[in-house]
Amino acid sequence: MTTITLYRPVGQAELDLIKESDWKKFPPRLPEQPIFYPVCNKEYAIQITERWNSPLYKSYVLEFKVKTDYLSKHETHIVGSKMHEEYWIPAEELNEFNDNIVDGIHLIFACG
Repeated sequence: MTTITLYRPVGQAELDLIKESDWKKFPPRLPEQPIFYPVCNKEYAIQITERWNSPLYKSYVLEFKVKTDYLSKHETHIVGSKMHEEYWIPAEELNEFNDNIVDGIHLIFACG
């Protein structure tokens, strides 16, 4: 089985919900959040955390691996420069996404 390492910047509330899942899944999206955006590299996740999130609240970067077979049905999107690459996972697919996480979710960076 092959995997792809992804990253997710989160705030305290989302981190608390992930801890409650024993570091195994991301919580459901809110109604105003139709897309789940995991990013493709650590630098981009840290940039989001340091430049956009931490001025507002304490922010964290999570690292996790997802089965390549699952991700292959989704395209990545560049949303700025080449380093700003992310997946757009529809909120209704988040349970399936969570089922394809391998070896849990890990906290790798905190800011703010």
